[in-house]
This record gives sequence, structure tokens and C-alpha cells, in this order.
Amino acid sequence: MSRRERSGQRRTRTAGENRDERVGYGRPPREHQFKPGHSGNKNGRPKGSKNEATIINELLNRKIDIRENGRARKISVHEGILLKFAEDALKGNPRSAAFLLNRKLLVESSEQPANDVLDMDDRKVLESYVRQLEEKFKKRGEPE
Repeated sequence: MSRRERSGQRRTRTAGENRDERVGYGRPPREHQFKPGHSGNKNGRPKGSKNEATIINELLNRKIDIRENGRARKISVHEGILLKFAEDALKGNPRSAAFLLNRKLLVESSEQPANDVLDMDDRKVLESYVRQLEEKFKKRGEPE
């Protein structure tokens, strides 16, 4: 049967069937849809399991004991790693020195505040928006 022949036929709906209850790709029948509160993946990630980022953060923030100049102190694993790189760099390892200096530049660049100076185009757009808001509030009769 060709498309033209089928296009003339209309499907009759059963009682209670609405346009919203269509079935097809991406629209399973209501009785086969997931019920609220029930997962479609029963063997999914168990509650309380940690992802890799959480595990790494916990490892790097864990405190360890070190001896420095005959005194014991506690530092994080992250700080200990950077301390080892610094000691290695001072012993003449150029790769350790480059790593530390690159990390320093990266940290400093991320800490710099955003430039507060607006260029002329941005200033014009903001002034236009402020004028629109003022007009809107004047039409409503609300005080500024």
C-alpha cells in the first residue's frame, strides 16, 4: 500500500485516547513509562559512592606529618607534593622549576580581577538598556 493510499485512511481512537497519549519513538505507552521515584537503572551508581574528583580532593587534602628543621608539623598531601617539587628545583632540576613557575603563573592569572573598564560599545548598550528600564518604570507610574 502506497503513502497516498494510506493518507486517506484515518485511525479511529479508542475511548479515552487523547492526542497527548500518542505512542511512538520516544513516547512509550503510559503503563511502560518509569514511575516517579523508581529508577530505570536498578544497578546504577550506589548511594554514597564517590566520583574520581571527590577521591582526588580527599587524597590531596589529607594531612600528613613531616619533619622540617627538626620540628614535626602537619601539612596536606598537596602541599607536600609542591614542597618536594620546590626542593627538587633548588637542587637544580629544571623540569621541577618549570613546573612550579608554570603553576604559579596559572594561579596568579586565575586570581586577577576582571577588567572593570568597559569599551564604548558595551557602555552604549548598557546606557540604552538603562533608558529602556527608566521608560518602563515611568509608564507604570512607579517611583525611581
